[in-house]
Amino acid sequence: MKEDILEGFKLGADDYIAKPFNSEELLYRIQAILRRKFGKENEEDNFKEFTIGKYHFNFPLRILTFTPNPKEAHKLSPKEALLLKMFCQKINEVLPRSEALTKIWNDDNYFTARSMDVFVTKLRKYFKSDENIEINNIHGNGFQLLVRIPVEE
Repeated sequence: MKEDILEGFKLGADDYIAKPFNSEELLYRIQAILRRKFGKENEEDNFKEFTIGKYHFNFPLRILTFTPNPKEAHKLSPKEALLLKMFCQKINEVLPRSEALTKIWNDDNYFTARSMDVFVTKLRKYFKSDENIEINNIHGNGFQLLVRIPVEE
């Protein structure tokens, strides 16, 4: 009712949505509120899908697909997906080990670092079908998801 809407705004509400509501509209309204609250610095977090060489990565579904053969798809664990998303946001740049450890594992110690190494090894195996993709150790710093552009002959 109109009175309820007005009372909600008086009590501090930013917005409202009437029932029945469209779930897509709800998601866009939430994204708009988050943009207002956190600004554009978190805009890179809005990217949900990535192209990595011959692979397609759908972050929300946590699926990594080899595009020449879609049957070669991997369902990633939540931590694998978060780590791969961080790599995708810094393709060909160095992802500092401490940044990934604190964002994904909430800790930067010897044991979480060894755990991260296991996840990096798994991601390397997933990318084995594209010779233009490597995950390199950058000694004393972190890792680099290197995606080379193939040379056409």
